[in-house]
Amino acid sequence: MNIFGDSYAKYYDLLYKDKKYDDEYAYICEIIKKHSIGLPPKNMLDIGCGTGKHLRYFKENGFNVSGVDMSYNMISEAKKHMGQEENLIQSKASEFHFDKKFDIIISLFHVMSYQTENNELESVFHNISKHLIKDGLFIFDFWYGPAVLSDLPQVRIKRLEDNDVEITRLTEPVMRYNENIVDVNFEVLIENKTTHLLEKIHEKHEMRYLFLPEIKYYSEKEGLSFVSAYEWLDFSPLSEKSWYGLAILKNEK
Repeated sequence: MNIFGDSYAKYYDLLYKDKKYDDEYAYICEIIKKHSIGLPPKNMLDIGCGTGKHLRYFKENGFNVSGVDMSYNMISEAKKHMGQEENLIQSKASEFHFDKKFDIIISLFHVMSYQTENNELESVFHNISKHLIKDGLFIFDFWYGPAVLSDLPQVRIKRLEDNDVEITRLTEPVMRYNENIVDVNFEVLIENKTTHLLEKIHEKHEMRYLFLPEIKYYSEKEGLSFVSAYEWLDFSPLSEKSWYGLAILKNEK
């Protein structure tokens, strides 16, 4: 599976320039405030940190931050964006290691839905449980299965530009119903405004839509208790209309 290659990472922030990181930061802060136990948390890890946009908000507001991403290119962009070399590492979510534990671990932009095999999902929960303090929280978003099946993914075209390039991204999903997976096929065309040269990027992202019983099953096997789940950027219960869900787990060990 080819994901977040050199070119895609280079244009990642432009592709998602309409993403409201400030609102998402404020929402996660509310989640933390609502569900944390004991002293205010200070040490945070972001799994799938991308170019570091979320982490930068937390860093600027007093958190000690660390980040993991499986893409070398994303980590390179994060180091530049955050002005931080330490504690930003390239690794899979199931394999990273830090010589410390965290009060809060977040994983946003559907990183958990990239864990398409049961053993991958369980291994990620296992690794998270090793890196959380007792009563520490794991907060993550995901594709919510009932909503994906009631509102099937559609072909989409997105166009955007900056001073240097014009980008057109075609997204074509393919459902794999028997595996609870959507193959998200991206074709991205980048035109240089000066030279009019075209660059073409192809990527396929395999995305697993998840159901609450399986989240509870695999997380509880690793000592992580289920706390709550909400509709993303809201505190409403999940429904067949909640394409993006948020789950909160607590480390019991």
